[in-house]
Amino acid sequence: MASNRPAPQAPYVPNDDDFGGYDQDSWEEWNPTEESIRPVRGRHRVHKKGGGLARSSTVLGVGVIAAVGAGGIATAQGGKPPVAISMPDLPGVGAVADSLPDAKSLPGVGSLMSDDSSDSSDASARTAAAPLTAAGVSTTDAEQGTTDAGEALRSRIMKQAENQQHQADDAVRAEAEQAAAKKAAEEAAAQQKAAEKDVAAKAAAKKKKEEAARKAKAEAERLAKLAKSYVIPTSSYTLTSHFGDSGSMWSSGHHTGLDFAAPTGTPLKAVHTGTVKEAGWAGAYGYRTVLELEDGTEIWYCHQSSLNVSAGQKVSTGDVIGRVGATGNVTGPHLHMEVHTADGTGIDPLGWLQGKGLNP
Repeated sequence: MASNRPAPQAPYVPNDDDFGGYDQDSWEEWNPTEESIRPVRGRHRVHKKGGGLARSSTVLGVGVIAAVGAGGIATAQGGKPPVAISMPDLPGVGAVADSLPDAKSLPGVGSLMSDDSSDSSDASARTAAAPLTAAGVSTTDAEQGTTDAGEALRSRIMKQAENQQHQADDAVRAEAEQAAAKKAAEEAAAQQKAAEKDVAAKAAAKKKKEEAARKAKAEAERLAKLAKSYVIPTSSYTLTSHFGDSGSMWSSGHHTGLDFAAPTGTPLKAVHTGTVKEAGWAGAYGYRTVLELEDGTEIWYCHQSSLNVSAGQKVSTGDVIGRVGATGNVTGPHLHMEVHTADGTGIDPLGWLQGKGLNP
């Protein structure tokens, strides 16, 4: 066992009682110098006064190996032969050393220690062949045959990366499915809205049609009722000239009434109940009768051959008031009928008769 070179003789040697009964002849006081404390290559010696412990490179190596093994990131793939432990020959050190745990009992270190220097090569081989520690190797790793801590760490990192990729793929797929579902919902909503709009349009069209039919029916009923109180002014006739026709035969340049061509002497009837306002000669109109209705409308009967009523006389619907003739400015026998509103405006007689439910 190696040791430091002997210290020089101390100038004073205390007695045995000064050192608790230890034999002072067994050791001498040592004053360290730069030369005496220079570390020996491969071996480190630490001296601590007051009965301290010197730790060798092997003891420090045990701590490093234990720390690395606990992290699960290193294995002992090879190593140097065990280094012998150097202890100082100090009184009381033996008792402290006896209280320390056996280095061989530490995990992953027993195989590195050997009392026989001849077994150092075998110990190194065993250490290189087996992992330093199983820390960091899970049951799953062991089942998969991975007993190397570094390989186990690599395997877990790769598996975590694979899981993260799967999660990213799942997120993209979920987002795509969500977008497709949203688009399908929007299309369904648009179709539903279009269908509702179409139904509403059909309902509105049906309602409009029904309303038009109702109005038409109401108008027909109204006209039918009016038709019972209104009559066409003559019979056996032909409509020859209409309101608004243009020509040189009329002084105004256009026709102001409706002509019923019929044989002379054909009876003329009161279209509605009213009062005879005028009855007599009217120049270009020949013999004319003006019948005023209750609403102020005037009906003119012109070109008569004879008059059957006089001014101020009350007549009812269908009463004969005169006869068809050819008096005045005419080219043949006919009834020239004009319709004037209460303010004197001339209107189309045909439209007025149709408004009363009559169809000449």
